[in-house]
Amino acid sequence: IQALESGGGLVQPGGSLRLSCVGSGFTVDTWDMSWVRQAPGKGLEWVSTIGDAYSGGHTFYRDSVKGRFTISRDSAKNTLYLQMDNLQPEDTAIYSCAADRRPPEHYIGGAYSQADFVYRGQGTQVTVSS
Repeated sequence: IQALESGGGLVQPGGSLRLSCVGSGFTVDTWDMSWVRQAPGKGLEWVSTIGDAYSGGHTFYRDSVKGRFTISRDSAKNTLYLQMDNLQPEDTAIYSCAADRRPPEHYIGGAYSQADFVYRGQGTQVTVSS
């Protein structure tokens, strides 16, 4: 049981990418789902959450990506997406998706760890550079 991410790549500042995450062995509809990222030499950073499909699917973002990133879900494809626009060099990281053990407020508050995320995949590399 694991998430399978794709869609990363090299993009210039101001460019866009759309990341995909397929649930393998679990249903993305029934969980709160998050995107997280990890830059070289840095800790895990929560990026965005979408609530489970049966509770309204509310979305949440860290401040630095608000207005630039959009999280969404396609239930028929069992796939989570992250549309990333106006990418900046500080967005460079390995992006992965996971099901959440905690409510979104826990991640917004910043006191989270890797143990708070389950079924996390290997991730996809996003590099923003001119």
